[in-house]
Amino acid sequence: MSLSQNTTAAARASEGAENRLMPANSAARALNILGDRWVLMICTQAFVGTSRFEEFQSRIGIARSLLTDRLRRLESVGVLARHQYQARPPRDEYRLTEAGEDLFKTALMILRWERHWHYDAKVRAHNLTHSCGHPLEAQCRCSHCDKEVVARDVRSKAGPGAGFDPALKARAQRRSIVEIRNSTDAMIERAIAVLGDRWISHTIAAAFFGARRFGEFQQQLGIATNILSERLARLVTLGILEQRPYQTQPLRMEYRLTEKGLDLFPLVVELINWGAKWLSGPEGAPETLIHSCGATLRTKVVCGHCHEEVTRGSSSGLA
Repeated sequence: MSLSQNTTAAARASEGAENRLMPANSAARALNILGDRWVLMICTQAFVGTSRFEEFQSRIGIARSLLTDRLRRLESVGVLARHQYQARPPRDEYRLTEAGEDLFKTALMILRWERHWHYDAKVRAHNLTHSCGHPLEAQCRCSHCDKEVVARDVRSKAGPGAGFDPALKARAQRRSIVEIRNSTDAMIERAIAVLGDRWISHTIAAAFFGARRFGEFQQQLGIATNILSERLARLVTLGILEQRPYQTQPLRMEYRLTEKGLDLFPLVVELINWGAKWLSGPEGAPETLIHSCGATLRTKVVCGHCHEEVTRGSSSGLA
């Protein structure tokens, strides 16, 4: 696969650390919202019907201040909306908006990856059943040729909205001391170790966009060297990236996606699709994905057994 960034655009990116601009891409825009441990867990719970503050808190295990912050964040970006369910005293619940509901395929790709690499029979999200009666093995397929989507079969080209976005800025890190109570509540805990850190998830996306060497990651992300070093080391430990020498004198290493890392590609595609639909300006998406069949990539998520498209109503546990 070649998801190469526009090198001319990258070269034109501002060098000022404070006001630096980076080449825009839809995956990065989506990850700015979703690349957070608690956000992912809230969205996962919303897909299984959780809607009220106390329910989110008890099922996730999160400090009230953190939950309030993340619910407000998801509301501000249009993923959740508040609805009053009680007048006296007034009480609100949080429901998925149209944009939130449209994250369903992204959620399925997260569950698919976690089931492939960290299956745990005790985790109910790993044991979803499709309406055909078989365990749900979700597959991301090209809507035009019906071939399963893999990294080597997809390339990108600049879209009508190609341009620049502000570089990521560091966030204050606040962690709850409340831990998940048991593995059945954890839902997607292993995937969250990979996706629930904004810098880690952006580093993975950069790897799919062609970054291999330290300087390439730094150029794409506009990230401090100490943060990048730590995140690359963590991704190697997690088995998502591996180091390979590209120069011997002196020794220089580059980072390549492992099989486990490459298996995240359908998730990256769904992040791109969601970001392109909901986070693009009036000019359109910053990139267009082209499948090996020659068509602009439009995806569908199907059951691996019956090949019928998966909906919330057809997958028990996510209805």
